Amino acid sequence: MALPALLLPPLVLLVRAATPPGPGPGPGPVPVPADLPLPAQPPDALFAAGAEAYARGDWPSVVLQMERALRARAAVRSRLVRCRLRCANATAGPAEGAEPQLEPVLRDLLFFRGLLRRAACLRGCGPAAPSRYRLGDELDREFSKRSPYNYLQVAYFKMNRPAQAAAAAHTFFMANPGHQEMRQNLEYYQAMAGVREDDFTDLEAKPHLSEFRLGVRFYTEEQPAAAILHLEKALEEYFVADAECRALCEGPYDYEGYNYLEYNADLFQAITDHYMQVLSCKQGCVTELASQPGREKPLEDFLPSHFNYLQFAYYNNGNYEKAIECTKTYLLFFPNDEVMNQNLAYYTAVLGENLAGPIQPREEIQAYRQRSLMEKELLFFSYDVFGIPFVDPDTWTPEEVIPKRLREKQKVERETAARISEEIGNLMKEIETLVEEKAKESADMSKFIREGGPLVYEGASVTMNSKTLNGSQRVVVDGVLSAEECRELQRLTNAAASAGDGYRGKTSPHTPSETFYGVTVLKALKLGQEGKVPLQSAYLYYNVTEKVRHMMESYFRLEVPLHFSYSHLVCRTAIDEKQEGRSDNSHEVHVDNCILNAEALVCVKEPPAYTFRDYSAILYLNGDFEGGAFYFTELDAKTETAEVQPQCGRAVGFSSGSENPHGVKAVTKGQRCAIALWFTLDPRHSERERVQADDLVKMLFGAEEGDLLPEMEPEQEPPAAVAVGKDEL
Repeated sequence: MALPALLLPPLVLLVRAATPPGPGPGPGPVPVPADLPLPAQPPDALFAAGAEAYARGDWPSVVLQMERALRARAAVRSRLVRCRLRCANATAGPAEGAEPQLEPVLRDLLFFRGLLRRAACLRGCGPAAPSRYRLGDELDREFSKRSPYNYLQVAYFKMNRPAQAAAAAHTFFMANPGHQEMRQNLEYYQAMAGVREDDFTDLEAKPHLSEFRLGVRFYTEEQPAAAILHLEKALEEYFVADAECRALCEGPYDYEGYNYLEYNADLFQAITDHYMQVLSCKQGCVTELASQPGREKPLEDFLPSHFNYLQFAYYNNGNYEKAIECTKTYLLFFPNDEVMNQNLAYYTAVLGENLAGPIQPREEIQAYRQRSLMEKELLFFSYDVFGIPFVDPDTWTPEEVIPKRLREKQKVERETAARISEEIGNLMKEIETLVEEKAKESADMSKFIREGGPLVYEGASVTMNSKTLNGSQRVVVDGVLSAEECRELQRLTNAAASAGDGYRGKTSPHTPSETFYGVTVLKALKLGQEGKVPLQSAYLYYNVTEKVRHMMESYFRLEVPLHFSYSHLVCRTAIDEKQEGRSDNSHEVHVDNCILNAEALVCVKEPPAYTFRDYSAILYLNGDFEGGAFYFTELDAKTETAEVQPQCGRAVGFSSGSENPHGVKAVTKGQRCAIALWFTLDPRHSERERVQADDLVKMLFGAEEGDLLPEMEPEQEPPAAVAVGKDEL
């Protein structure tokens, strides 16, 4: 049997706006959402008051005004939607052709009578001073970007309310995933006491998307009953959101660059221009409802996909009638889908033709499709005749809906665009190849020239450089630690480290064949302060990391100082009973500041990668184990370019970019211990734990007693970069 595709449930809102309330055939009126009281102050004034309070550091006022601003905007939008839906239901006229005996002039009068009644209704239920509550484009964008939550997370943090700060930060980050500082703040909140996992919630989550994700999750986990429950709820919420979105499209005409004083369209052209703009906006609700915060592309075929999931979930739940209903509903959108037609044939054979035949697609979806196609016909007609652009958001639109002349024109345009795109692409590839070759030659030369500075510490010596390691910005240094220092740090690890440290307690985060223990500098110092581990051992750990930092700065001849991004003393221990037949690595090949796509030979420098990391180092504490070699590769993650065998006091340093993919081979026997270090050139991404460790060292030992001076303390604003420990070397 062919595996099913995916699909969707009830819809209570669409064509109904065209039908009068009361008894009669056809769907009923659009449900009107509950009203919220109109706020005493408009949202823009409240937002401005919150921003002013932020500037003067009045954190309780920031919370008060920003939360009021969010509620005010929601209330204004709710009233507007409620008013428009109610007026649409109350003033809808008879369908075209209902009174064919009327003269054209009378039909026009009836049409405009309906418009006047709608306008009067809207005037009666809107705010008394509508312009007072209308947001400007710039401020509306601020709300769309969830900027109030950025202010709120800082204010909550300053008021020592970390749970609310985490929720506000998470809500902002969902719409702004590229916001580096907020990502670091979230990492900071995750490490704070009193903050739970469920505090990281999206306060602006769209109900239909939340239910859909839950439904898909249960579908994937093979829990069909739960999947059905949430997917049906998602459909219900979808049509509520669709009605609201469409109602909000019925705003003033956007002149789109025209000088409105020079706009001189006649009556019917002006009506056409405005109505097509509204219809295009309403069609755009398909994209709006399928868009996830912070994602560039919407979910493709979002509404039909509900029914794809549902038909198979109902089948797995033993409900063939519903499976057939959902399958036929999906086929309304994609009638030639081979897999879905096979599924329908199978369900029909199981249930029997006499029972399966009368089952029809869902009525509300038939109404939705009919309305959507009628809108598309009008929009394509206006595109063809008046040149008013329209981009169809759906992939299921039948070809016959598009006028023939427009189809031919679009075909020619697509072919021309494809040809030009191909030619430009080929030309750009040639240029990129030339530029890359020149840049690589220049970069390689400059790197070989730049590296090779003094190590600044007696006893340390370079045993391998970039040339012998077959790469760039690479070095191996021996003699960084004495044998006794290695043993002392190993003892510290075994005494202070906790299982899964940095990985939320996952004892085997990289491979099931090894256990992972770790401890940060700050944690070791605190344990030393409490007398749980030797304080001098913790201080040695602190000083050794400073030593490696200074060596990296000097050897690579850096013109600006390095700042700690994350430091971790870690041990990986082979699990004896899990070594037989083992084929994985201790840590698979990766790059420290970008997401490696080995198949495409690219490394994408964007979140969730730690894009701010510039240099990395690992200092080994022992070599008395089997396996566990560190190695560099090409971007394909397969072609090995160099291998380094760990031993006491040996450090490997390298730049953190795509020039240095690396991994760790399987530890097959014994325990491998090392200090993993990442550095950044940007002080804004300095590790907050390191700042706290510097302060603790000053308090415990005094600056004059420190072997090395700590870094300058960065500005103590809300959460900076507290890493949670990932990509251990």
